[in-house]
Amino acid sequence: MENNRERRGKKKQQTKTILRAAEEPGQAVNIDLCFVPAMHQQADEIPAVSGSSGHLHVQQTAADAEERTWPGRIFEDNTLTYEEAMLRFVAASQEQAHQTKPERLSEGTELAARRAKRALEQEQLHLREERRQVRAQRKLEDAAWRKIRAQRKAAVQVYQALPKEERRRLRADKEAQDTQWRAAWAQRQELMSVRQGEDEAWREARRLLRERWAELPAATVWVAVLVVVDSCTRKCLGLPLFMAGVNVIAEVVAEALSVLLPPELRFLISDRGTHFTAGTFKERIWSDVLIHVYTARHRPESNAIAERFVRTLKEWLELHSWNDEQTLAALLEQFQKEYNDRPHQGLPIPGLSPNEFAKRFWLL
Repeated sequence: MENNRERRGKKKQQTKTILRAAEEPGQAVNIDLCFVPAMHQQADEIPAVSGSSGHLHVQQTAADAEERTWPGRIFEDNTLTYEEAMLRFVAASQEQAHQTKPERLSEGTELAARRAKRALEQEQLHLREERRQVRAQRKLEDAAWRKIRAQRKAAVQVYQALPKEERRRLRADKEAQDTQWRAAWAQRQELMSVRQGEDEAWREARRLLRERWAELPAATVWVAVLVVVDSCTRKCLGLPLFMAGVNVIAEVVAEALSVLLPPELRFLISDRGTHFTAGTFKERIWSDVLIHVYTARHRPESNAIAERFVRTLKEWLELHSWNDEQTLAALLEQFQKEYNDRPHQGLPIPGLSPNEFAKRFWLL
């Protein structure tokens, strides 16, 4: 009998995604939106943020991971040309999209943090208002107590100033006043004990609020970067920068992309983020020959060229610092040049840079 490790190994092999690259430059382009902080200090980690309007996709369930068929398996057929495989993949993806309802997206970390912050702010305001009312009430109580204490002091002084015979005659009234004073004093001490408990509860509530504030993710202003990579040569065609970050609209993304796409482009590959599925985006990039290929849900490896590029870009950016748009734009320009000129092991001729491979391709 097979052990659990062998079964898991077979299951993992069964769900392995087969990747295919374009057969010639300009045939296919992979795109993606990545997000980086508007300000960054060298060597700080840049967290991952999804390209779907700043929202994160719901994690894939175990049932999804065990599915037996998916459109990407078309690429396992090595008898198909790249174009034939892409066309079949598009058809299968469209058919699957009609059969299954898209899963909802979870809230983005930034949105969740803002909502949590607003909730804490409301609690803080409520706590502050309660404390203000308590202090106002205590002020009235303290004023009344000072009046009672002043009256007691004055009464004692008057009594002590009386002749001995007069004090003896008023002794019964003096004892009644003393009893009344002791009762007032006991009531005051009880009130002060209650106040001490209220103060302790208030300090504990403030401490818990501070702890919850500390647990919130640091508020980050995000900048969107559009990644445009040629599927065949791995050459970066551009890195447009959008200061609107997660609020960037599809029309602006499409406008920036339209000037970067090769005129002979056949397939535009992207995830199903709202920036790429919106009607305005389709209108901007539409042509008679261009086919927009959407990758499978919960399978970022389907857009592996763009995803791997984003990882390389973020690793490079982590080693640099910026505090404004101009510095970040200059860094992106520097990265694009270095990336296109350095050797790339994923090319059919390992060791060539994307620029060198593009130049030599037509000589092969």
